[in-house]
Amino acid sequence: MKKIFGVLLITLLFVGCKQKLTPADVAKINGYWEIEKVVLEDGKEKQYGVNESFDYFKIDKNNEGIRKKVMPQLDGTFLVNDTFENVKIRFADDQTFLDYSTPYMKWSEEILALTDKELVVLNAEKKEYHYKKAGPINLDDYGKKTK
Repeated sequence: MKKIFGVLLITLLFVGCKQKLTPADVAKINGYWEIEKVVLEDGKEKQYGVNESFDYFKIDKNNEGIRKKVMPQLDGTFLVNDTFENVKIRFADDQTFLDYSTPYMKWSEEILALTDKELVVLNAEKKEYHYKKAGPINLDDYGKKTK
């Protein structure tokens, strides 16, 4: 009985603390995001140290845009290719979704958290992807900021 009560309490805390996103919050998703960790359905975590690629989002005022994989270079630039996914932001009740589409498939992820520095999404396999906002890597010019 105590275990059931404990699980119920934790569930209520998660539901009660869930961030409600507004259309104005959508602009925060624009930019480069680096994956920090993945939390599996059973609670196990997979940490990511150094990432070879970042996710780049560009969403417009109509809540539509793209997501593209980019590879940061040591000089502060990014290697890109022509591959991207179309993205639409969808608001449903108290939830916000990223709806992706390519010529080959469609899928959705729920946005659990979005701030200027953090993005957390939940996919259909119940995996939580935790991202941190990223920028160009610049090891040239002795640490001077990249524009």
